Amino acid sequence: MTAYHFRLADDDSGVPVKRILPRALMVPPGIPDFFSRVRFLAPSGQVLTGRAWSGCAPITKVEVSTDGGRSWAAGELGDPVSPFAWRPWTYEWDATRPGDYELSVRATDGAGNVQPTEQSWSREGVQNNSVQRIRVVVTEPDDQVQAAADREV
Repeated sequence: MTAYHFRLADDDSGVPVKRILPRALMVPPGIPDFFSRVRFLAPSGQVLTGRAWSGCAPITKVEVSTDGGRSWAAGELGDPVSPFAWRPWTYEWDATRPGDYELSVRATDGAGNVQPTEQSWSREGVQNNSVQRIRVVVTEPDDQVQAAADREV
């Protein structure tokens, strides 16, 4: 009766959360740096993969950004195993140009709910569904080893 409510203050009775909003997740590409959480990737073509789900309606669209959310491109949706299951998605990313990238993914469901790029704060942390952000550095393998060594000093 009182738990799992969207509330903004201690004295706010809040609104019960009845449906989970859309969420898309990505399998991070590349090799992780443990301390910084940055991923390193040699210049190459990549197939990004993940899953998307909503408690409101079936997933109808997944979009991927490789530039920190400034632009979005359609991902390819796979077939769900059931109307209530996480839906697979893929996206072909041309990661052949060295540089620093922020990858993000967002989902839209059949009820028109779009996963937000910024999280709405709530007292209990419910409806935590903002887009996943993954920093990836595309660089030659020798440069990756040097970058890791520089961080350890």
